Amino acid sequence: MTTRHSLRALVTAALIGASTLASARRAEAQTLKVGDMAPDFTVTTVTAAGVESKPFHLAEHRGETVVLAFFPKARTPGCTTQMESYRDQYAALFQGGRNVALVGVSTGGTSSLIAWAKDDKFPFRFAADEDKAVGKAYGASTILWHKRHLYVIDPAGKIAYIATPFLQMSADAYTALGKAVSAAGSTK
Repeated sequence: MTTRHSLRALVTAALIGASTLASARRAEAQTLKVGDMAPDFTVTTVTAAGVESKPFHLAEHRGETVVLAFFPKARTPGCTTQMESYRDQYAALFQGGRNVALVGVSTGGTSSLIAWAKDDKFPFRFAADEDKAVGKAYGASTILWHKRHLYVIDPAGKIAYIATPFLQMSADAYTALGKAVSAAGSTK
């Protein structure tokens, strides 16, 4: 009986330890706030033309505003609404891509993201975060996919705006995003 109790206590301690570690990692990722340095990452990106020849490395985009738009899954109704709104308001929200890099981040694979970008004529990149590393760093990852989180990163690499969740059905969300992108760009 003593061995059984010892084994049970050991297993319980291991589970509690693993749970505590997982909670700490989630808390660390979810404590990002405006003014923090954005976690650096490198990820494969695609456009309607295909896989970009060079992976997207956040640190290499210093000097421009970067918008990370995490979303659950390509071609689903909410995600389509969000990405079509970005496309249709690209000039106003993202200054037509002048000194602003919009990256839609999904756990989807490159082929599905390329096809969607091509079919819907999206003028921005998608990141294929299949291992969820970027989503985990920004607190957007779940077991299946990413939550609809949005981060605006200023030219110095600091987080300038956070929307968790980003409310893709609200016109006010796009107005606030446009203002955040403009404000971030003026901090150069």
